[in-house]
Amino acid sequence: MTPDEILDALDPDQRAVAEVVHGPVVVLAGAGTGKTRAITHRIAYGVRAGYYPATSVLAVTFTARAAGEMRGRLRALGVGGVQARTFHAAALRQVGYFWPKIVGGAPPRIVEQKAQIVAHAATGLGISVDRLAVRDISSEIEWAKVSLIPADGYAEAVAALRREPPAGLEAQTVARLLRAYEDTKNNRALMDFEDVLLYLADMIGSHTSVANEIRQQYRRFVVDEYQDVSPLQQLVLDQWMGPRRDLCVVGDPSQTIYSFTGATPRHLLEFRKRFPDATEVRLVRDYRSTPQVVGVANALLADPRARTYAGLELKAQRPAGPPVGRSVHDDDEAEAAFVAGRAARLIASGVRASEIAVLFRTNAQSAVLENAFADAGVPYLVRGGERFFQRKDVRDALVLLRGAARAVEPGVALGEAVRDVLLNAGWAPEPPTARGAVRERWEAMQALVALADDLASREGADIRMLVAELDERAAVQHAPTVEGVTLASLHAAKGLEWDAVFLVGLSEGLMPISLATDPAAIAEEKRLLYVGITRAREHLHLSWARSRGGSGRASRTRSRFLEHLGADATKGRRSAVVHDRSEGPDPVLLDSLRRWRDLRAEDIGRPVHVVVTDVTLEEIATLRPTTLAELADVRGLGADRLDRYADDLLRLLEQHRN
Repeated sequence: MTPDEILDALDPDQRAVAEVVHGPVVVLAGAGTGKTRAITHRIAYGVRAGYYPATSVLAVTFTARAAGEMRGRLRALGVGGVQARTFHAAALRQVGYFWPKIVGGAPPRIVEQKAQIVAHAATGLGISVDRLAVRDISSEIEWAKVSLIPADGYAEAVAALRREPPAGLEAQTVARLLRAYEDTKNNRALMDFEDVLLYLADMIGSHTSVANEIRQQYRRFVVDEYQDVSPLQQLVLDQWMGPRRDLCVVGDPSQTIYSFTGATPRHLLEFRKRFPDATEVRLVRDYRSTPQVVGVANALLADPRARTYAGLELKAQRPAGPPVGRSVHDDDEAEAAFVAGRAARLIASGVRASEIAVLFRTNAQSAVLENAFADAGVPYLVRGGERFFQRKDVRDALVLLRGAARAVEPGVALGEAVRDVLLNAGWAPEPPTARGAVRERWEAMQALVALADDLASREGADIRMLVAELDERAAVQHAPTVEGVTLASLHAAKGLEWDAVFLVGLSEGLMPISLATDPAAIAEEKRLLYVGITRAREHLHLSWARSRGGSGRASRTRSRFLEHLGADATKGRRSAVVHDRSEGPDPVLLDSLRRWRDLRAEDIGRPVHVVVTDVTLEEIATLRPTTLAELADVRGLGADRLDRYADDLLRLLEQHRN
């Protein structure tokens, strides 16, 4: 592509990013606004227009998948040679290169899990810890290291931050564990992932030759998801850059949801304090979501209470879609069954199962949903479990495919050839009726078959091409699509999107979670919900349950975050099925509503107006709402009445329509 063609493919705001070929540049990019498109086109334009060579650019992001996507987009724009990696991948490569020169010999072996070392260190100190305590201590060690807090400063740091030490331990005890962990690790010639960054920062800072070689190679830096940078990552970035200022950062403070791991939006928010002459560009045109979804996202951030960052007000670019749904249920099982049923209806209407997600706050919420989807016969997968390419059945299938690639027969269609091979790996033309591992294996094999079908349209497509594609995907953990509804935590959903999203469990204690007790933690919970909302392209449904189990009393209340998401925010515009007030109330419906109200008043032993007033019933009979969002727009139905009577009223309205 020519430089002009690269720019012509962008909207005005994205083009403003691309045309600033030299830094410092800060891009505040809202969800769905095409930030990856903007920064990859910026790099491509700079290279194709001759401003700098591709090999002088180092682009870093936070996941291997995002880095792989960035490389793929740059290749499609005709630009190769740009290094696009995660912080850890880039640092590990440099540590491996410089270690023999600076230290001598091979670098320490990386340990992927801290648990064994933590357990050994605790035993050595005479501290009794169970499996859960080891996990929490491991997370705390990671937090301390990425926050650049040494063992000697740990107790003082957590006191200043009012941070609770893990596993019920005293801060001084955790500090001793930090020291013992480092001693054990070093004695075994091991390093953890945080050490990779620490060692590199020390090499660059302590050895001029290392600093000069890196800075001569990489002269321009791009950092995606900059709101998630930790102090340790910022230290490495500063060492990479040295005195240079050619830096482009991209992020959205409203999507900072990993502060518990040491991430902080401070570096993004204070970028222009560090670089007063920096160019700032805001991306607010949302190409992902309908106006209804965008309206809810904007309304959430616009809550006037306890607001520390106003957020970007997104401007929807897509046509209007369906109203945002809201529902309340008696218990978790009823909520899960409702969601499974709605998902089944979406699939029947033509929405692919893989384009539907159910998002929740804690992993413990997954079990009841899994049962509901299994009972409904709706295929699903739980995101956050074992990685696709690490599964034994997938590894076995790849061995078979590689063998077939060496003996590929000319003229055999790719899809047919792959199906023949995978018949020996658990695939069948029809899915099994069994649940559990058998069904999961078939779903994985079906994902490989679907990928083969997608590749079949390419010229010269054969099994060798498929194997090459799978090898490349495995390198960046880009799994093929498994055709099932995704069940995932809100944290695991970051960076993903679906046609339809159900946000469940939106009650106090779950959203925000009960552990969030201070304003900063509550603000992060709100950002987490914002991330969940902005994953939806077209269909969005918000729900909560009054109790945990069917036998429990209704002890839950809806999330405080739902209180200011009024009907205007959830509808986007009034649905055509809601009737104009000039038509007057439907007399048959009004009579049914009054009979219902009389029965409810008799049940509770109170006057009828305490349930719902005549004016409100006439309003309902006039507007005839079809969804909770539309019902919430009826005058006289406040939050309490909606919580008590919404299910009854919507059921009665549906019966009247039928």
